Amino acid sequence: MLPFGYEKARSEQEAIAAAAAGARYIAGGTTLIDLMREEVERPERLVDINALPLGGIRVEGSDARICPAPTDVAAHPDTLRLQPLVAESLIEGASPQLRNVASIGGNLLQRVRCPYFRMLDAPCNKREPGSGCSAIDGLNGGHAILGVSDHCIATHPSDVAVALIALDATMRVRGPEGERTFPVEELFRLPGDTPHLEHTLEPGELILDVRVPSGPHSRRARYLKVRDRESYEFALVSAAVAMETEGGVIRSARIACGGVGTRPWRMRASEAELIGKEPSRPVFEAAARLAADGARPATGNHYKVELLQRTIVRTLEMVGEMA
Repeated sequence: MLPFGYEKARSEQEAIAAAAAGARYIAGGTTLIDLMREEVERPERLVDINALPLGGIRVEGSDARICPAPTDVAAHPDTLRLQPLVAESLIEGASPQLRNVASIGGNLLQRVRCPYFRMLDAPCNKREPGSGCSAIDGLNGGHAILGVSDHCIATHPSDVAVALIALDATMRVRGPEGERTFPVEELFRLPGDTPHLEHTLEPGELILDVRVPSGPHSRRARYLKVRDRESYEFALVSAAVAMETEGGVIRSARIACGGVGTRPWRMRASEAELIGKEPSRPVFEAAARLAADGARPATGNHYKVELLQRTIVRTLEMVGEMA
């Protein structure tokens, strides 16, 4: 690990000023410290935000407002009561030990899990812009099939981001230019020809909270994660589904998927296909077929096209089985 400076922020203003000047925020550090040990990340300064009042969950009406500091959001009774989909995605993503020290902000901003990103002797446009993408002609069985470019095919690793996007969550941030709120979905960039630019935060912006709106769909929601092993593994394909039915007909549906896109992927064409239909496997299959439109598999991950469709169908069935 290379030498770095460290300071503890005593106020939001102090933290934002330090980050705007080039420091990196650190809360749980469960990914950042690992990458620093491997010298993939090389920040010169870290600013610790754990002393700031950014922890916990607040309930406003029927909405949940999740603050970004380290806490086990999945075990919080308000998460379980109001947003069980968020809790389920977090439980599928990490052990209780990790969830107690990790932060929601860090979860959303975690770096990709492409092995070439961590191999300092392998070309990687995320790590070293313009050097090339080793995964395109390399080992790419776990890589993305949606949103890929000729410069990067790495998947976004977060589980909870998939659930938050399915639930139309928004996030509030504050930086040198003031405060703004925007959908969580707009946090993530497509790689294009600048894959090293992964999010839309401006320099110094600090995540204050994530707001998850409630609705009739919130209680009829499930998260399914397909992976190589059950314990502590990233998704090959995952699906977050929230659905509202009335009179035996689907009135609204929200579907987002992970493990298949260069960012968490909202399946709006599949959602639209479900509206006004009676829940059934043929209806679910017709909707799932639309999810793979525009897919660009690499040499080793063609299987994800069918697995994506099967995962969506099964998750829709799981939601349909709920009382």
